[in-house]
Amino acid sequence: MMWDILRPDYRAHAQFVEPARGQAQLWRLAFGIILAVGIWFYLSNFLATLIMSTVQADRQPGLLQSLISGDTPGSMFFVLVQIALLIPATGFVAMALHRRPPMSLVGPVKRLLPQFAAVFAMQFLLILVLSILPPYTFDGALPTPNLSLGHWMALLPLALVAVLFQCAAEEIAFRGYIQQQLAARFKSPVIWMILPSVLFALGHYDPDETGSNALAIAALSGFFGLLLADLTARSGTLGPAIAMHLANNFVAMLLMSPQGSLTGLALFTSPIDLSDEALVRTWLPVDLATMLVSWLAARLVLRR
Repeated sequence: MMWDILRPDYRAHAQFVEPARGQAQLWRLAFGIILAVGIWFYLSNFLATLIMSTVQADRQPGLLQSLISGDTPGSMFFVLVQIALLIPATGFVAMALHRRPPMSLVGPVKRLLPQFAAVFAMQFLLILVLSILPPYTFDGALPTPNLSLGHWMALLPLALVAVLFQCAAEEIAFRGYIQQQLAARFKSPVIWMILPSVLFALGHYDPDETGSNALAIAALSGFFGLLLADLTARSGTLGPAIAMHLANNFVAMLLMSPQGSLTGLALFTSPIDLSDEALVRTWLPVDLATMLVSWLAARLVLRR
């Protein structure tokens, strides 16, 4: 049974990659990444400028800082929507540069939806189980209430949708577009799983926020990307990867955010400061173990 869960059965990946085979030149992928980032950057700036124009000039610096930090519900929604703009950017690149429909980036929808539902249900059950297990404190400190329960519940439906689109955008860009295009060109999973995960890690490298922990946190993000790449190859759609990503970000963004980092929609904030080297290094193995358990749970669902 354990081997059935762990074995690298990637037969479904061939169908997932098939739409990318027609235009699989590496120059197209390189140019496509640059073009998608450029479009995303333009759309992000347009959205930020539009929001900034709604307030007086003397309030704009404070608003800009809030939009960057995501420390209020409104600014956190901005952060999530900003990342979600990767969806039209990547979809346009697939259509214009690779001559394939944007929906080909996610895999067959008739398989994606049930896979997403099954894996997310398992992930949610896992969250419930892990939440009642010790430890209950962070180095002796309890989580701090951030939003009132009523306020949080009122925001939760829209927040879940926003986080879903944010997760889907990252999966479409990294496990959809980049992984597909590399797999259409190279047979080895070492290439089409690791390279997108390295890029994913670089996207989470933030020394300004995480200080000396930046490299370790980026590496953990890259490992998370590698697990998501495996689920995508195993299932042949982005459904399981989006579900696991959504469950992870539900906890990190909506349930309990690290201190000072994207806290605007969180019910609680943890006392962990991401720049605190000793405390973060203590909790990184816990995060790693949680990722592995979540991945195994998703694998178990996909085995059935």
